[in-house]
Amino acid sequence: MISEALARVAASRTTAMTDRAMELRAAGHDIISLSVGEPDFATPPHVIAAAKAALDAGDTKYTAVPGTQRLREAAALHFQRDLGITVPPSQVIVSAGGKQAIFHALLATLNAGDEVLIPAPWWVSYPEIVRFAGADVVAMPTDAAGGFRITAAQLEAAITPKTRWLLLNSPGNPTGATYPAEELRGIGEVLRRHPQVLVMSDDIYAPLRYTPGTHATLAVECPDLAERVLTVSGVSKSHAMTGFRIGVSAGPLWLISAMARLQSHSSGNPASISQAAAVAAFEGPQDFLLDWRERFRARRDLCVAALNAIPGLYTPVPDGAFYCMVDAGPLMARFGDDEALCLHLLEHGVAVVAASAFGGGAGFRISFAADDARLEEALRRIAKALT
Repeated sequence: MISEALARVAASRTTAMTDRAMELRAAGHDIISLSVGEPDFATPPHVIAAAKAALDAGDTKYTAVPGTQRLREAAALHFQRDLGITVPPSQVIVSAGGKQAIFHALLATLNAGDEVLIPAPWWVSYPEIVRFAGADVVAMPTDAAGGFRITAAQLEAAITPKTRWLLLNSPGNPTGATYPAEELRGIGEVLRRHPQVLVMSDDIYAPLRYTPGTHATLAVECPDLAERVLTVSGVSKSHAMTGFRIGVSAGPLWLISAMARLQSHSSGNPASISQAAAVAAFEGPQDFLLDWRERFRARRDLCVAALNAIPGLYTPVPDGAFYCMVDAGPLMARFGDDEALCLHLLEHGVAVVAASAFGGGAGFRISFAADDARLEEALRRIAKALT
């Protein structure tokens, strides 16, 4: 018998679709997967070299649970240089991916009956982690017309005495939406009236923004709230290091310490070789990101144009990350629901994820983190399947 906690959790539908695509490929089917958020670019050579050097040096033993001192210092550099957050290494924790950090932060602070506010559409794991912790998910619906962003007034109306966390993701998965500085300051004004509310600022996609100006994040725009904000980042998306499983988080010492206590009993330290590679990622050259962003921007523009040319589909232009959230409402009379639509597209050789997996509906998400040729072919297949 599984536990009551696990029974509250559904399997990730993004990984489920990716796994199904892999099964079909293994069976001889030609499937293009646009379901997973993983850059197709190679991990930068200096990062690979650092991992090899760590192996050669015998750096294969346990490290401190919250990460090596060297990596915590490098992560502090990243937070200051790339996000504008000045934080000492003692207030940084390294985890086996950003997902683990979110898991540990929520499990360390939530009790039964607590409420967690999550803007929808949301990343698929947010509500499942909350439910596993025994807390209640409070959805905050957004739409394309509003830029897929919550408003300060919406936040004020949603907060109750039971509210414990607000989860923000900018740029967001699955929408690519970003929060401008002035909107974050408005959210901060609301939060000052509700001191019991903590904020998770998931900024993992911050290096992949396509809008002018610098990235805005709550800990910078509202520094007086820093004792209540956990900022999550990493190297998976920005440095094409998904398999290395390294996330870094910055926050108040009490929360970082609580996360480290839990991590000491779950995974212990992140992989030592991956940590050495992440030091190189943060401290080494960052100029390759200019090229990556432009290539992702071109793919974004390709997808937006192609999808909006298909009758019944609409997607806004995402501000960042590498996803398009596609509204297929006019097609629901034909397919019934977005799961049936996605199965139809899978039969035509393209794996996407239903919008309902993200707390949305009547549509699907695609990832444009795929090489240009396969992306163009996938878009042709989608057009053929729906017209």
